[in-house]
Amino acid sequence: MTNREQWSSNLGFLAAAVGSAVGLGNMWRFSYLTAEKGGAAFVALYLFFTLAIGLPVMLAELTLGRGAKKSPILALTHFGGERWRSLGWLFVLTGFVILSYYSVIAGWTIRYAAEAIFLGVPLNPGSKFSEISQGSDAFIYHVFFMAIVMGIVVRGVSRGIERVSIVAMPLLFLFVCSIAIYAATLEGAGAGYLYYLNADFANAFAIDVVVSAAGQAFFSLSLGMGAIMTFASYLPPKSDLPRETVMIGGLDFGIAFLAGLMVFPIIFALGIQADVGESTLGALFVALPKAFAAMGGAGRVVAIFFFSALVVGALTSAISLLEVVVSAAVDGLNWSRKRSVWVAGTSIAFLGSFAAWNIEVLDLMDQVANNLLLLVGGLALSIFVGWSMRDPVSEVQIGSQISRPAMVVWHQLLRWAVPVVLLFVLWHSVPSTLVNVWNFLSDP
Repeated sequence: MTNREQWSSNLGFLAAAVGSAVGLGNMWRFSYLTAEKGGAAFVALYLFFTLAIGLPVMLAELTLGRGAKKSPILALTHFGGERWRSLGWLFVLTGFVILSYYSVIAGWTIRYAAEAIFLGVPLNPGSKFSEISQGSDAFIYHVFFMAIVMGIVVRGVSRGIERVSIVAMPLLFLFVCSIAIYAATLEGAGAGYLYYLNADFANAFAIDVVVSAAGQAFFSLSLGMGAIMTFASYLPPKSDLPRETVMIGGLDFGIAFLAGLMVFPIIFALGIQADVGESTLGALFVALPKAFAAMGGAGRVVAIFFFSALVVGALTSAISLLEVVVSAAVDGLNWSRKRSVWVAGTSIAFLGSFAAWNIEVLDLMDQVANNLLLLVGGLALSIFVGWSMRDPVSEVQIGSQISRPAMVVWHQLLRWAVPVVLLFVLWHSVPSTLVNVWNFLSDP
């Protein structure tokens, strides 16, 4: 076996894994869905699904990655034989597709952050977003962002990914806390807290709310795309995986919850609730900039912090996605890291160019990745570890102080609860996604 890179410290792994999980999904998608689906009832459902399906699947990914010491394709082959190799390919494909359009959105965040610093907040955010969200400008920033990600990943696990993550995650936390503290001082902020924290469960069990909460729990933790599995392959053999799972999940939820405390007071203080409900991208790049502009000079400072936080979150998540593809090339093709980064990064940038030139393509790619690829990958993974893998309980217990009965509960969740929930979400998300794909392809 060739020497495999390792994290230089457990803190480095934790920072990188949390960075993979914490991204635009926490500060962009979570706040939007909470606003659209009814506040604290959605938050409670999201937390429930995080505990019931998110953490069990994360622990399964960590177990496979650490045990095999390989990227997803070879990790699945190591534990399941050739018949499970295709699931590893699905993880790599999912990471490839998600990063291709995710980097376009990240490019927007870089532009908004830079313009907030040097030019201020646009007075007409709607027109501004229409102008820069697709076309040559979007393409240039997309390529620029991908170049940054490639420059970090090419330096390796400890010298590149780990060093950046250890700096980036405290910085992200500082940005989010600073804005949340400032937002608390705004007149009218209390209405935002009441909406966010009001536990009205009247509509909590509507099908669309349940589906959205389960999907967000899965999306937010970076599951079903091989990132956590790949990062786990660089862990030492006796790391405490249940402990790492709880810490990653807890920090991910904590930052998502803090993001709500940051966003909702601003939304209600400026009276832009109706604007936020239009779309996820509309909330992030139109409604909130409109609020920042209305706040005057203070709004510019808040905008700088806010979009800088988005850039940091997008960067740490993108690093993990590129590493999935790079690690697969290094392990499976025996390529050097440099060659793998160059080929994977440029290929992803090329695919993302279609999303950069046409925002409808970006939206379609997002739907396919989140409503199909991620969920199918997570479902197949739960079936593999739950039903096919030989004695996963003993594997996960290596280095852990958790009792075997507790790990048996985890195994049973993977066998029964996780597949049922993911099948339910797929049943309600696949038809509309396929219709949207068909309408896009058939539109002349």
